[in-house]
Amino acid sequence: MSKTFVSVGVTILDIVGYPISALPEGESTELIQQIHICPAGTAAAPAVVAARQGLATHLVGAVGNDDMGRFLLDKLARDGVDTSLVQVRDDMPTAATILPINESGGRPNWHAPGAFLLLEPTAEVRAGIAGADHIHWGGVGMLFNMEGEVAASILGAARSNGAVVTADLIAPGEHSHDSVAAIAAQLDYFMPSIEEALEISGKDSVDAAADYFMTMGAGGCVIKCGAEGAFIATQAGIREQVPVIADVNVVDTSGCGDSFCGGFNVGLANDMDPVQACHFAAATAAQVASGMGSNAGVRDFETTLRIMQAGSMTILEEDAG
Repeated sequence: MSKTFVSVGVTILDIVGYPISALPEGESTELIQQIHICPAGTAAAPAVVAARQGLATHLVGAVGNDDMGRFLLDKLARDGVDTSLVQVRDDMPTAATILPINESGGRPNWHAPGAFLLLEPTAEVRAGIAGADHIHWGGVGMLFNMEGEVAASILGAARSNGAVVTADLIAPGEHSHDSVAAIAAQLDYFMPSIEEALEISGKDSVDAAADYFMTMGAGGCVIKCGAEGAFIATQAGIREQVPVIADVNVVDTSGCGDSFCGGFNVGLANDMDPVQACHFAAATAAQVASGMGSNAGVRDFETTLRIMQAGSMTILEEDAG
């Protein structure tokens, strides 16, 4: 039986254009290569990645009762994500982001907040999370009704049932430190970006930041370092820098960190050790970087495993040849 994965939190519609380096002057029109629309955010993007790679995946999030929300629900379902725990709200629109991706893969953006902010911890949501084998809490500090003691109690119940819990965040602010501290003891792995880790911890290195979060109570810390790969440290003594996959033709880096979190959970669910799971996550993120959108290019578990084992994206070029 496939292990269950529940991804909780930030659910966004991304509208991505490539390549865009400047706005057209006045009301003029410029042609670009592609416009792509996809599920995104620190919960929805990992959910799609995990579903494509074989986990029985559920998304716990919220969308508006609008066209964007209906599109997201349809697209998520077509990608194999169970959306029965996604709440549809009449009082807020679906969150959305416009990303003009430049030729180097950079991603400035405009974001309109939305319904995921008011995700509610209903009895159905609590039960769905508590029954999962793997949980990704995607949006620490951004789920206004599910912070602090509420979040800790939900995750504590899941861990008491044997769940493995990871967590990530987006747009850290003054509240982020306390939000992380409230759930740290319920986390097997905290998975911030290097910028987020250093900002929240106040430290000046990934080693020190990882130690800081483990002192808070987290069992381990996986810090995503962009082109430098990822750094993993655990209470059990693991401390290792994991490189990126080689030979990636970078198109769009949006969603790479989110896909890394999804891939890491897939690796763990397939009985990989934490370092192996980081390598699998790197292979997942490499596929995303090579295409448009937060889950572009991710095919299935077997393809990602082959990329991981090769350490290079050229394996796909060999397939095409």
